Amino acid sequence: MTLDPNKLKADILSDMRVELSDEFDRNFERKGFFSDKWKPRAHDYSRGSLLLVSSAMRRSAQGKVSGNGVRFSSSLPYTTLHNEGGKITVTAKMKRFFWAKFKGTGDDAWRRMALMKVGKVITMPERRFIGDGPETQRIIREAIDRNLKQFNIQLTDFLRQ
Repeated sequence: MTLDPNKLKADILSDMRVELSDEFDRNFERKGFFSDKWKPRAHDYSRGSLLLVSSAMRRSAQGKVSGNGVRFSSSLPYTTLHNEGGKITVTAKMKRFFWAKFKGTGDDAWRRMALMKVGKVITMPERRFIGDGPETQRIIREAIDRNLKQFNIQLTDFLRQ
């Protein structure tokens, strides 16, 4: 048996990626960042659960082992806006899109959005589902501790031989 510190590091990072991915995914079910609930919608347009209308953003969030850590990203351009909050300025192109959605669905929510003036600033509240925090740090510590204990058992067995 050989002890490989690089395997220990790889195992820790892999476990962190899997466990954090699972917890970040559960944030969509919890409708909050662990125990911090998301701010409710300003208007209930009955288009499904908050941040879960199509689940595209939920599916797009991917964790990857990168160097000495785990990095989470999404290919969708609006993920950062939802995760961190921010401001959106209504454009003529957005209004055309809203009108097209209204004509296609008949949903009055799209009509209300289409009637907004060009230049109006919409403030999107932060609805964090990925990021650092006390729970994230706890998960990381537990993954490290579990792997170090396993490595310690292997080291003890190795030294006994």
